[in-house]
Formats: sequence, structure tokens, C-alpha cells
Amino acid sequence: MHYSLVSRFRGILLGAFLTEALAYRHNIHSPNIETLPAIPLHWGKIMVLGTESLITLGRFDLDDWLVHLQQASPHFNATGSIPIKLQTFPLTSLLATLPVVLFFHENPVKMRQNLLHVLKIWEDDPVIRDGTLAVGYAIAQSLTEKLDPLTLIPQIISFLGETTTSLPQQLLKVHTLLEQKAGLAKVQTELSKYEKTRDTAHSVWTIAMAFYCFLSTLEDFRLAVLRATDNRDCGQQEARLNSQITGAITGALSGAYNSTVGIPVNWQILLMQANSSAWGLTNFSQMLKLADALVAVWSGMYNHALHGSESQEEGGAMSFGLAPLSVYAAPYVIRSR
Repeated sequence: MHYSLVSRFRGILLGAFLTEALAYRHNIHSPNIETLPAIPLHWGKIMVLGTESLITLGRFDLDDWLVHLQQASPHFNATGSIPIKLQTFPLTSLLATLPVVLFFHENPVKMRQNLLHVLKIWEDDPVIRDGTLAVGYAIAQSLTEKLDPLTLIPQIISFLGETTTSLPQQLLKVHTLLEQKAGLAKVQTELSKYEKTRDTAHSVWTIAMAFYCFLSTLEDFRLAVLRATDNRDCGQQEARLNSQITGAITGALSGAYNSTVGIPVNWQILLMQANSSAWGLTNFSQMLKLADALVAVWSGMYNHALHGSESQEEGGAMSFGLAPLSVYAAPYVIRSR
């Protein structure tokens, strides 16, 4: 089924944010609106700032990202060092790069170059690099409506190229298990057999599990994220954080493929009533406006330099007064960049 690009952009942001928030509360199976807290991981705020930078400039500029981050977060020093929160949970930097994936999704070469560029903000971790490229490629395939579940993983491995990480091997294992129609418990066990350093194994496992949950329930957003956040040891902080990140990656992948149409309405209502202050927003509708504005700038329909008066600061985040978008430019036809 074909969905509008703006609906897919929204689906990615909604999917990632909603799934992590619910997984954090451990209540995704029976969500409670009144107890849903702000997300304790800071990737969402970084993602919002990066999106604002792309909209304002109409292009990717790493220096501008760093300026935004230094102004918004006391954890960044003058050299643009990694925030403490992302040092503790390095996979969250993968999620923070989503705006770059969205902005360059139609051009794999530019997307790869700019993803590698933005990852310089954080420490050089080959697993995070490969995971970012893998997730970015999969989302781009969904946005261009070229995703084939039977060939996606081989294509991702080709996109990664030569690497010293075990991610390609783990993704191949996922590919084989999908062909065998293996269940969740078996996949969790099989992927856990890989052993290296604990942190590396943990990150690889999380990325591989997110791809399994996404591809095994391709057209069912709800089931995909329920499986991704299924964790028997959720009482332990490490297990809960793992559930959050696995869920957020799965939510972004499934949100790109199924768009907002595939996200349960009651979950969307829950999100609208949640506290979005951890993202630097006063309310979640601002995020949807950012998604709409990013599509408009990407397509060449909107130039912030010419319409700067239409945007204003609300609680530390930009609000864009755009009319509903119903027409989208074809790639390479109408372009401001």
C-alpha cells in the first residue's frame, strides 16, 4: 500500500518516540496515560535540534548541529564532546541521526556520506557506524517504496561493505531464521550465542533483534513493537534500557514502512498527552510540524530563509506555520539543494 511521504516521516518519529516511552514505563501491553513519563535518554532532543538545523539551512551542516547542541545541552563542551547520556547508552546516537536519513533518503551515496559525517559528533564506534547505516538504508528503502523483505538484509550487508564488526553475520543469521519462520524465543537464544566484549555483543544483539521484530511482522506495527519490547527481566535497569532502544529502532523501522496509518490510534492519543519536555518540546504536535516542514524543505516547496517570519520559538523549539501538505516533488525535479 502506498502512503504519503509526510505520513511516513511522521510515522518514523511517532514510532521511535512512542515505543521507547512505553517501553520505559514497562506498560506497552496496557499503557497508562497518567503515568507515562518523559524519556530519560536524550537522543530525541538531539534529533529535534538536528531537524531544526536542516529546516533552517536547507542542507546538512555539522558545525551548525554542534552550535545547536552546545546551546541546548550543558553536557556538550566547546569541542562538541559526546553527552554523558549517550556515552552510557551509545546506541542512542543511532536514533539521533534519523533526520539525516530522512533528508537524504532518496540518494544512498549522500545519505551514507552525511551519516558518517554526523557520527563524528560521537566516539568512533564501528558497531554504531554499521548499525546507523543499516537502519538508515532500511528506512530509505521504505520511504522510496523499494523495500523487499526477502532481499533487504543482503542489500544492507552490501551497503555496509567491508567491516570488522559482527553485524553482517548477525543480520545473515536473522535472514536465515526468518526463512525458517523461527519464533521470538528461538531468535533471542540464537542471537545471544555470539560472544565478544559485552558492550559490543549487546549493541549487535539489539540491532539484529530490531530487524527481526520488524521483518517478521512487516505490516503490523503494534505486534512488531510488542515483540521488540518483550523482556522477561524488565525489572533490571539494563534490560529495561535494552528494551527501550530495541523498541525505538523497531518503531522507527516499522513507522517508516507502515506510516502513521499503521500506528494504533489509542497509542497516538497516549503520545499526544505525554510530556515531551525531554525532546525540548512543549507538546508533541510540534514534532509533527517539524516532520511536515522537513518534507517541505526536502522537496524544495519551502525555503526557511524566505519564510523565516512564519516560524517562532515555542518553549525552546521552532514552530512552523505550514499549510497541510498534499503535493510532493519528484526527486531531482524540484530541488532547493
